Amino acid sequence: MKIVVIGGTGLIGRPLVEQLRQAGHEVVPASPSTGVDTVTGAGVDAALAGAAVVVDVANSPSFDDGPVLEFFERSTGTLVEAEKRSGVGHHVVLSIVGADRMPDIGYMRAKVRQEEIVRGSGVPFTIVRATQFFEFLSALAEGGAAGDTITLSPVLMQPIAAADVSQALAAVALAEPANALVELAGPEPLRLADAARAVLGSRGDTREIIADDSAGYFGGTVTDESLVPGHDPKAVAQLRGATSLAEWMRR
Repeated sequence: MKIVVIGGTGLIGRPLVEQLRQAGHEVVPASPSTGVDTVTGAGVDAALAGAAVVVDVANSPSFDDGPVLEFFERSTGTLVEAEKRSGVGHHVVLSIVGADRMPDIGYMRAKVRQEEIVRGSGVPFTIVRATQFFEFLSALAEGGAAGDTITLSPVLMQPIAAADVSQALAAVALAEPANALVELAGPEPLRLADAARAVLGSRGDTREIIADDSAGYFGGTVTDESLVPGHDPKAVAQLRGATSLAEWMRR
């Protein structure tokens, strides 16, 4: 089976491509670096020719409100139109747990818009909403850094290893379309400030991490239901990664 992975050269896409190839499938890693640009449409029809499944894990080059919305609207619109022309039977898209519970964050609004385009396209689909990746906890911490201190929200989250996300997406890509969304999270709920403290501490970073409810998340307001699975009535399944934060840090 031919499977196209949009964003197939990135953190999630590269191991996803390898796993699907090891399972015996013809896999095309598609990104601007391989000549496939879903924003302009360059190379998209050629890449999708004969494909049965498209997995979209691409990310916007800008997180600013306007550009990120434009990226996901144009990229997703280009993809679904090309899929209809080539007869793709399953569109899998990676989104974010709780995206529609954080409307004051521009990136989340853009992901919700991406989901809307996929749902309305007429192409059979599965939306996989994942929680934050362990790999991004350091970057989240740096966003709250000032001198020798880091201020972060103690909001509840359930982060996941990127490798577990790739593995779950491979399984979804080989299954029948759910025509619905599923949630994917790590094995344990954690407080953001505590998780960041553990990650930075494991690397010898001695800066003090201060938990402050007013710190928010990417400039938006969050509650203990915003970033964790289990609060979305539209979700038809709950998937779990196996790797704990402690195990990920040991690796």
